[in-house]
Amino acid sequence: MLSKNQIKFVRSLSLKKNRQATRLFTAEGAKTVTDLLQTFRLRQLYHTASYAGPRPQDVSVMVSDDELQRISTLETAHEVVAVFEMPEEVEPVWHKGELVLALDGLQDAGNLGTIIRLADWFGISQVVCSQGTVDVYNAKVVQSTMGALARVRVAYAALPEWLHRLPKECPVYVTDLKGDDLYVQELRPDGVLVFGNEGNGVSDAVRQLATRRLLLPNYPQGRPTSESLNVAVATAVIVSEFRRRVR
Repeated sequence: MLSKNQIKFVRSLSLKKNRQATRLFTAEGAKTVTDLLQTFRLRQLYHTASYAGPRPQDVSVMVSDDELQRISTLETAHEVVAVFEMPEEVEPVWHKGELVLALDGLQDAGNLGTIIRLADWFGISQVVCSQGTVDVYNAKVVQSTMGALARVRVAYAALPEWLHRLPKECPVYVTDLKGDDLYVQELRPDGVLVFGNEGNGVSDAVRQLATRRLLLPNYPQGRPTSESLNVAVATAVIVSEFRRRVR
């Protein structure tokens, strides 16, 4: 049986200030937890009898369905809740030949998680976030990555300063409603591809550092449509075009 203090502690990790203070975060569901076990150090594993995944003996605790629900952040708990240690924070680094995603002020946890999952699918191993972007260890972000967080490195930086320090040979592509048509532009297979805030787009400080501003046009051009696409959807379409050019 879980004590009140154990329940209180695990639930406290839903708050960013507590995650930062303890350097711990939670993950839920057999698929996500199993993937993260490959990369992150496990502090504690709480699971029901139905959980069939890895159970390191020294840190595993079997709990009832009711107890698991009490420490879960989900409406319906999924067999297992794990507490992992955050890795050491590292400075993002761009390497020639690498395509990196950069996110400028994203606020929606689901969008960030989905973009990390997209990065994993398209072979992008690094995502760089501005300091104002939602916390990658937010439980909803972790859940939305579906385990991709184990394979995609996410770093935070003062984005304008980091972009300014990039080698001159590194192209910086910025999405912009006033940019040039994505489908008729020359696109290199490497560089940094920047996506902005859900409501305001890319900040002026970042936009000024762009090598190329890209527009994802609607179809057919001139037809009245929605004002813009969801940022995660736009990321999928644009990254797919970059990868198509390589193929």
